[in-house]
Amino acid sequence: MLIADTGFFYALADRSDRWHARACEALAAIHEPLITTWPVLAETTHLMNARLAPNVATRFLHDVASGFSAVFHLETVLIERCAKLMKKYQSLPMDLADASLVLLAEHLDHGRILTTDERDFGGYRFKNTAPFKNELLSPT
Repeated sequence: MLIADTGFFYALADRSDRWHARACEALAAIHEPLITTWPVLAETTHLMNARLAPNVATRFLHDVASGFSAVFHLETVLIERCAKLMKKYQSLPMDLADASLVLLAEHLDHGRILTTDERDFGGYRFKNTAPFKNELLSPT
C-alpha cells in the first residue's frame, strides 16, 4: 500500500495547483492501493471546502468510501505517540495529519508516500531513523 498525504489529494482536485499534473501522472502510474489516515481526510476536506467548493470535498469523501483509498485507524493508544512526534518536530512544525502518517509508515514498515510536502517529509523519520521516499517526486 502506498501512503497518501493531503497535498497529493488536494493537487488531484485542483487543476490550478502546481502539483496537479504530477499528481495525475503519479496516480496513473501506480499499481497498488492507496492508504491514508482520518486526520489527513479531515485536513484535505477542510482545504477543499475553503479553497475549492464543498461539493469537491463531498465528492472526494464519496471516492474514499468507494475504495479510492483505504483509511488507517489510529488507535487511541497511539495518540500519545502523535504528541511525542509533534513535540520532536515542533520546529517544522508537525501537525496531527503528518504525525498520523509517520505512525502509518511505522505500521506498514515503509515510508513510500505521495506528498507535496517535500520539506517536512524530507526531514521526518519513521521508526526514528528511516527516511520517507516521496513517490510523487520519483514515481514507481
